Amino acid sequence: MKEKIKEEQMKDKNFFISAFIVLVLFILLQTVKPDLYIHERGLLLFLILFFGGILQFSTRHAIRGGDIFLRSIPGVKAVEEAVGRSTEMGKPVLYVPGIQDMDQVETVAGVVILGHVSKMTARYETPLNVPVARSIVLKAAQEACKESYLMEGRSDIYNEDMVHYLTDDQFAYAAGVNGIMKREKPAACLYMGKFYAESLLLAETGNSIGAIQIAGTASQSQIPFFVTACDYTLIGEEFFAASAYLSKKPELLGIVKGQDIIKLVILTTIIAGTFMRILYDINLIDMSILDFLTVSKGS
Repeated sequence: MKEKIKEEQMKDKNFFISAFIVLVLFILLQTVKPDLYIHERGLLLFLILFFGGILQFSTRHAIRGGDIFLRSIPGVKAVEEAVGRSTEMGKPVLYVPGIQDMDQVETVAGVVILGHVSKMTARYETPLNVPVARSIVLKAAQEACKESYLMEGRSDIYNEDMVHYLTDDQFAYAAGVNGIMKREKPAACLYMGKFYAESLLLAETGNSIGAIQIAGTASQSQIPFFVTACDYTLIGEEFFAASAYLSKKPELLGIVKGQDIIKLVILTTIIAGTFMRILYDINLIDMSILDFLTVSKGS
């Protein structure tokens, strides 16, 4: 433990030394060639360095073993409960990673969460069924599941066919997944990814077979359907933060914490800026906050 702390302190020292060297080089460059830097964009540079510093600090704080408090998300906590229920009932877990390709961030997040879910199914020896709608998602999901089963030491029960391709067509895919639900009657249905009009078709079918359903998406138009038909729904950023909650990796938890701090800073700035603008409009102060915050294009 002491060696790990010492190693992390050495990394921090190297980081500050590197940052100092970059700062000195920047000052020298500014001295030699003053017109290289657009002074009107000084605020933008400050914000980049400030927000980057917050992320770096929170990440290093988490890696060093610092206390990171994150509010509990019921949908994330329910994932293991859903897998446990499937294990007790001797029924499979159905995982649907959306209908879009890997160029969508929601699909990537869905595949990452699939890796954590497959660890649980490997640990409890629970059957896992993952129908996909894109060939690239097929390979990514297969690799995620294979790695999870290897990490759990259960490569003997890993079956490549647990992740299988259905079709690229939207409603044909929905019909295929609904057929799987009706035939196999999984005890848990997880929908994590990018969804469109098929969301309600899937959720209603899962509800009709009595499965516990957990959905996660950033598609605003589909969130109401999942909230209505599913037991738990990860909305927007909860969905993207789920992998950090499930993995408990310090670097991921630190990034989530850092992002929360940045959001708080931005929210405070908006409130304070609105108040200062009101004071400016009624001639109580002379400084216009809009002129200060506006980033000029420069010459």
